[in-house]
Amino acid sequence: MPSKTTKDKVTFMIDELSETTYINGHWIRPAGKLTPVVNPATGQVIGSICTSTPKEVDGAVEAAESAFQHWSQLSAKERANFLHQLGDAIEADVKSIAQVMTTEQGKPLNEAKGEILKLAETCHFYAEEAVRIHGESFPNDSNDFESLVIREPIGVVAAITPWNYPAELVGWKLCAALAAGCTIVIKPAELTPFTALAIAKKVEQVAIPPGVVNFVTGSGSTVGQTLVEHPTVKKVAFTGSSEVGLKIQQSCRNIKRLSLELGGNCPMVVTGSANLDEAVKGASRRSFRNNGQICIAINRIYVDRSLYSKFVETLAESASYLTVANGLDSPDADVGALASEDVLKKTQEHIADALDKGANLLEGGLPPIGQEFKQGLFFRPTVLVDCTQNMKVMSEETFGPVVGVAPYDSLEQAIELCNDTPYGLAAYVYSKHMDETKLLTSRLDYGNVAVNNVDAGIINAPYGGRKQSGVGYEHGREGMLEYLQFKHIRTRFEQPGRSEQ
Repeated sequence: MPSKTTKDKVTFMIDELSETTYINGHWIRPAGKLTPVVNPATGQVIGSICTSTPKEVDGAVEAAESAFQHWSQLSAKERANFLHQLGDAIEADVKSIAQVMTTEQGKPLNEAKGEILKLAETCHFYAEEAVRIHGESFPNDSNDFESLVIREPIGVVAAITPWNYPAELVGWKLCAALAAGCTIVIKPAELTPFTALAIAKKVEQVAIPPGVVNFVTGSGSTVGQTLVEHPTVKKVAFTGSSEVGLKIQQSCRNIKRLSLELGGNCPMVVTGSANLDEAVKGASRRSFRNNGQICIAINRIYVDRSLYSKFVETLAESASYLTVANGLDSPDADVGALASEDVLKKTQEHIADALDKGANLLEGGLPPIGQEFKQGLFFRPTVLVDCTQNMKVMSEETFGPVVGVAPYDSLEQAIELCNDTPYGLAAYVYSKHMDETKLLTSRLDYGNVAVNNVDAGIINAPYGGRKQSGVGYEHGREGMLEYLQFKHIRTRFEQPGRSEQ
């Protein structure tokens, strides 16, 4: 059990962050309505956010625009030093920030710590990328001319971040933008504002200049809309549902650069040659980690019919062993609380839909039993088998601890089933045969494909989706290039006796 001192420290941190935002280097109390923030493991209100008014959003954007003049003119090395310092400051306070995250989001504490460390890693990675920004020269028809193409920061960035990874996904946008020389206004999710504001504390601690990083709070439909439509904002970076991403795209009345990391309905293919134990281990981890509340979660699994019975039996057994608990009380639990009532309702809806259409429930399907679960939003990892494409679990993004499984009879059929979706974020393959993996990876219409593992993204490689799963890239050098624009400088040099053609 966490000590009283630990709980008091978390409460103190959240109290300090409650009802505040960080704009132009100052902590202010927005004038808009109060919205409570709830611990999903206990149902208790832990604090509140105040909605930033249009005037306050305006102020944040204006602060970012003013700061851009100075920040963009700093040397890449100076910007890199700030990012390294930010990474160090976050790393030095991993436990406290993770406790805030677990309290407002529900994931187990050790998982939250891992996310904070990933955030620190992102700071250091983009610090190094900042000093690698370079241009190119191009030949002309005449030696009298030189064409130099350089990259310049795009300007003020609006970042709208989700609740499922409330630190790491702030970092993807914040660090890439700052490395490129941009300034930023961040609107975190209403469910998890305090993790983002704890990051703002670290921004303040390392003395990143006022106005370079700003935070506003409130709903996407009000504050987010105001931010997206602001004429001074030159780029919008958003992670969330495909439905909201489409609205953001339509709301950009002024021409803006967009990065949209949206929803997915990610498949896994288990071929007849696969290592069964490894495939089950991977399926269990990627289906249920963070309660399935991740865009690259495995939603549906297609298994070669020769392995099907053994696979589903072993997967159900694996899911039954996963521990569900309050993430603060049991830091090493496998699964914590769901983030919201909406997630719980959608999870139950997708299970009911599948059962109504002929699926069989092999594991889970209900909240766990026990007094400690009565007030929280807990649900057992759920395995549905004999699923068909017309079921919501196989065609929509559940964003909950549910996976559907179905057999296939040929690789062509498996490919067709996997690609039968408007989404294209990530897919997973387990096979021992090179010819199978080559065929599948070439034919699966997804931006990220993991073979014999379930980590579809790494910080130093580009990460992005296809179709309704988004546009643009995060991670890697490509993630930083999203915040840069080209400038072509063509110069004529005076040479005696030569004239321009």
